[in-house]
Amino acid sequence: MKRSLVAASGAGLALPAFGLWFRYRRDMNAARARLAAVNRHVVSTDWGAVEYAEQGHGDPVLVAHGILHNCVGGLLEVRDLFTDRRVIAPSRFGYLGSSLPPNATPAAQADAFAALLDRLGIDQIDVIGCSAGATSALQLALRHPERVKHLAIVVGNLPGSPTAVVQPPSAKFQRQFVMWALRTFAPSTMIRMVAAVPKEFVMTSEDARYVNEFIDSLFPVSTDGFIFDAFVSNADVNDYNLEAISVPTLIAHTKDDQLASHDASKRAAERIPGARFISLDSGGHLMIGQQKTQREALARFFAETRDRGVERAAS
Repeated sequence: MKRSLVAASGAGLALPAFGLWFRYRRDMNAARARLAAVNRHVVSTDWGAVEYAEQGHGDPVLVAHGILHNCVGGLLEVRDLFTDRRVIAPSRFGYLGSSLPPNATPAAQADAFAALLDRLGIDQIDVIGCSAGATSALQLALRHPERVKHLAIVVGNLPGSPTAVVQPPSAKFQRQFVMWALRTFAPSTMIRMVAAVPKEFVMTSEDARYVNEFIDSLFPVSTDGFIFDAFVSNADVNDYNLEAISVPTLIAHTKDDQLASHDASKRAAERIPGARFISLDSGGHLMIGQQKTQREALARFFAETRDRGVERAAS
């Protein structure tokens, strides 16, 4: 009788566990299928493989994606911002099909970006760094100013931000299952974490659709890329000589961002010669509801002719 009860209890626990694992595997397979549906390319460089995706036509713009994302997520991050541009989004080091070279740094990532531009036959390009992608975007402007027409940093990881720190050792553990569990069983919590808006912020149905699509695009998680950002790249920005940036620069941030710091972005803009700062009242880390304002501001900024004196100073 006791053995029968134990067996029944074990079966009672195993069935829900199996169902949970089956659902997890099903969702991860769906995430991989979404990635496979996007045409991605890989080029070989001195820093290993560099993967990229692109969409649209017109003058090119390079997008450095945020943490936990990849080249496909990079396209999504700016999807509503550029309607007449060729958007090129590389996967940064360790994400998706891009290599994580030994002793990787954001400076090396910037050099890999420059190598990608060489392979694509692009001399100069507008650059936008989103969130954790700000570090390598800034390095591209510092190390290869002749390649950058304009630099835009959106809700960026900048010196003094709470994001610009080395994460605790516990962050090295695989987080994908935990993130999936939150996504599946506590979606409102996951939305608040990723969108990083105050609890009182009310999203429209359109906003909610975008945020849910954004969250889905984080899967499957690229562990190597996440660890590189969390333990190397994000904190590296604190040592950057922002005063040496010679390319036209725009920094935009929302006041209610609960993840990266609005004040840190403002201080960074004050340090970069000639930089302008756009402060938005609401929208959180994903700048929810601010697409029109962003789109118009970036269009005006990127349309400006680069000052010839700046070009001479950079050469």
